[in-house]
Amino acid sequence: MSKIIRIGTRDSQLAMWQAKTVQSQLERLGHKTVLVPIKSTGDLVLDKPLYEMGITGVFTKTLDVAMLKGAIDIAVHSLKDVPTVLPKGIIQAAVLKRGNVNDTLVFKDNEEFLSAKDAIIATGSLRRRAQWLNRYPTHTIVGLRGNVNSRLEKLDENEDWDAAIFAGAGLGRLNLTPEDAINLHWMIPAPAQGAVMITALEADEETRAICAEINHEETEISTSIEREFLNRLEGGCSAPIGALAYIKDEEVNFKAILLSTDGSKKIEVSKVVPLGSHHNLAEFCADYVIGKGGKILIDELGQGDKVTNIYSTKKLTKDQVAKFHEDVVAVSNDDIKTNPNRLNKNIVRNEIENVIITSQNAVEALLTNFSAIELQFKNIYCVGRRTKRLVEKRIGKVKHHESYAKNLAEHMAEFMDGTEVTYFCSNLRLDTISDILSENNIKVNEVEAYETKLDAKKIEEDLDGVMFYSPSTVQSFLQLNEAKGIAFCIGETTAIEAKKHFKEVRVAKVPLVESVVELVNEYYS
Repeated sequence: MSKIIRIGTRDSQLAMWQAKTVQSQLERLGHKTVLVPIKSTGDLVLDKPLYEMGITGVFTKTLDVAMLKGAIDIAVHSLKDVPTVLPKGIIQAAVLKRGNVNDTLVFKDNEEFLSAKDAIIATGSLRRRAQWLNRYPTHTIVGLRGNVNSRLEKLDENEDWDAAIFAGAGLGRLNLTPEDAINLHWMIPAPAQGAVMITALEADEETRAICAEINHEETEISTSIEREFLNRLEGGCSAPIGALAYIKDEEVNFKAILLSTDGSKKIEVSKVVPLGSHHNLAEFCADYVIGKGGKILIDELGQGDKVTNIYSTKKLTKDQVAKFHEDVVAVSNDDIKTNPNRLNKNIVRNEIENVIITSQNAVEALLTNFSAIELQFKNIYCVGRRTKRLVEKRIGKVKHHESYAKNLAEHMAEFMDGTEVTYFCSNLRLDTISDILSENNIKVNEVEAYETKLDAKKIEEDLDGVMFYSPSTVQSFLQLNEAKGIAFCIGETTAIEAKKHFKEVRVAKVPLVESVVELVNEYYS
């Protein structure tokens, strides 16, 4: 086989382990492969919006886009993270032999807390939380996020915690399972937990045939039943659902559970059928759960008993909210309000040679005061692609743009024609541009084109993180709130301000709201 199979994978430690396992199995059969770690969707531009193509998975979206654009031949996923409906043109090509299906309890000292009235257990999973509280209703559940290594570290650091729950497969694959860890055989795992799945393009028959060589049929049958049950029951709702199918003595054994998030209500189902007569098993069990009040229980869940864990300092659209991980309960608000100032006509009476515009608000302010014809700017310099597009659509051609203010100022200091520039800005701004240009003997005429008012919202909940889009949004939020959790920032300039107050700051790879959303989702992986 001369074809080199490009294996797409996320770049986390566990994802790379899974991809290398697939690579090893394919190469053992004589196929040539290469790993292609994919970091971000920011530079992958599609002709259609993602929602039109059915791309919804938080952890699979990046690889789906890469495959549809022809950057990879196959993608490797944790099957439990894959949406039950795949994007058009992408199919499941193979499933590897399943690993440990169980959830695993890692405790700090000993097991005595299991018989105690009070104990603190850490998990970020609604399903694990609900099943634990159903069995131990007096215990307290605390949130736990991050990769496997960071979660183990948090368990060790928090003196009040007694234990934390992990996927046994993840611990085992990274050789991180403590000797005294306990497999929770009584806890029904997430559908397809412990399984690794490969996707390929439906039209790529050659690659599909190659992947079929490493497909494990028993795992494929079992996980397909679990995922069909989830699809029939869940209907897009985020709910604590567990499902497990396995084959023994030519029989398919299936058990599943649906709970309320506090564990006080549960509906269980179990059934055994002969192998070969299993094709309607998922449908039968889903109908049974629905008939026992499952639909009512799911409808009751909604968002009612979930606590806000992410706050956005910019109002998000419905499409942006839909891109969040299922465990994110986000509240958004425009923490800064802008109003255009009245500008003197003399400002634009003569053609201005060099102009800086760093925001869409500045564009709107200029057009509130002047017609496009009056805005005779010879050289326009911008920050941000969206600002550039708006300027070119409504004012004129942009000479140069950068993603960040610092980069723009450095470019202008080296390449700008002349030694004077007019900067249309806000009353609240960083001095980055003005300082760099002044240091390079360029005179900056600052014109306050619009006024920025701080208008934050008081948040009562303990947040996992806050999404920031400018230094002003950081300042506004901190007027009424404390710097707790992670600061998810749209760019380096915003991050500089956030680092003055927050212990942990993460910066999006691309200066877009969607990239900040993706940054949040990575935290919940």
